[in-house]
Amino acid sequence: MKLIYGIKDKPKFGQLIVFAIQQLLAIMAATLVVPVIVGNGMEPAAALFGAGVGTLVYLCFTKFKSPVFLGSSFAFLGSMAAAFAGAASTAIGYVGLIVGAAIAGLVYVIIAILVKIAGVNWLNKLMPPVVIGPTVAIIGLSLAGNAIGDLQAGDAGTTHPLIAIVCGLVTLAVVVLCSTYGKKMLKLIPFIMGILAGTAVATIFTIIGNVAGIDALKVVDFTFITGLWADGFKVLGTVFTLPTFTFVTALDGLKGITGEYLATIAVAYAPVALVVFAEHVADHKNISSIIETDLLEEPGLHRTLLGDGVGSMVGAFFGGCPNTTYGESVACVAITGNASVVTILAAAIGAILIAFFAPFVAFVNFIPACVMGGVCIALYGFIAVSGLKMIQKVDLEQNKNLFVVSTILICGIGGLSLTFGQVTITSIACALILGILVNVMLQGKKED
Repeated sequence: MKLIYGIKDKPKFGQLIVFAIQQLLAIMAATLVVPVIVGNGMEPAAALFGAGVGTLVYLCFTKFKSPVFLGSSFAFLGSMAAAFAGAASTAIGYVGLIVGAAIAGLVYVIIAILVKIAGVNWLNKLMPPVVIGPTVAIIGLSLAGNAIGDLQAGDAGTTHPLIAIVCGLVTLAVVVLCSTYGKKMLKLIPFIMGILAGTAVATIFTIIGNVAGIDALKVVDFTFITGLWADGFKVLGTVFTLPTFTFVTALDGLKGITGEYLATIAVAYAPVALVVFAEHVADHKNISSIIETDLLEEPGLHRTLLGDGVGSMVGAFFGGCPNTTYGESVACVAITGNASVVTILAAAIGAILIAFFAPFVAFVNFIPACVMGGVCIALYGFIAVSGLKMIQKVDLEQNKNLFVVSTILICGIGGLSLTFGQVTITSIACALILGILVNVMLQGKKED
């Protein structure tokens, strides 16, 4: 689609704030849930702060030419769990989080140096459109189950699935209509409009359910509002809170570090960094196709890798979670036609500020899961379609191309993954590796 705002464009200040909030809403749910899954006292607000700082680092390394937000990486969940499992105390586990992210970032730095020396032509030959296209597609398709699961869920715990689905589909409909028929601002903020509409419908259902005593109609969890009401809305003392940053807790665990523990961390993090490298390339080829600028050439893959790697180090130092480029952010750029890097910059600054603003984080949790499910159908769908667009010019009448694409799609959607101790090669990585191997095996075959 034609971009409304290019990379270098600067929206007006009022619009910029709205666009930044939309980016945050697109990435925030996933960013906040990673520390919740890992547990051990990790704070979502600290992870959000780390994502904001990590994105700023990334933007600096990429010379403000790549419109992508970095958020908490799900690929390192097993590694983070290993950091706590092998630690004698929680504080030592926090040290492990920082050391592990540093090791993963160092892997990125080494690869970036090699790319700087050797260039990217070898990578383009190893991962042509016939390989990278279906890989990007399965990044979106692999998330389909999450979107549909959220679509059928309400936050009140007693919601009837059909009621939740109605709220989610209203959200999706508003997103689609605003993005397709909207004029000016409406076309640029379809996700905000969809979330507001879906949450409004969910709230109406919940009010009716409370009045009529029908639990199945209750979609929204009003704990956030009732908590403020019970406190007489005296929230001045709790509006601004200081997150417990990872490095603060880690200070207490420095004395308990052993060489054996550090070796465990290295084994848990380094291989995953190699796996995530493949997803890094896929994401940047995807955003490159959207903005019609090859980011692997300018600012260069070595710069995007350095930004991602160092951004992960810095992000984990504050929030414990290594960062990665977010497909949700890429999809948001694609759907809205807003590739302004200034918007990403504003979103990063917003994430840093919001991390201290407890009510906003609570408000995001107030948005029903079914509403975010409706949004994610559009977001994840666009990631999948972006990948399919990459293979439009690939001749699938040729068996050598057909086998590559089919191998990647089936292994990726089927969920093929391999686990070696604490290291898990994700289904996306497995599919990509197999696709590369099949492509290399059949490269010598001339076209029919």
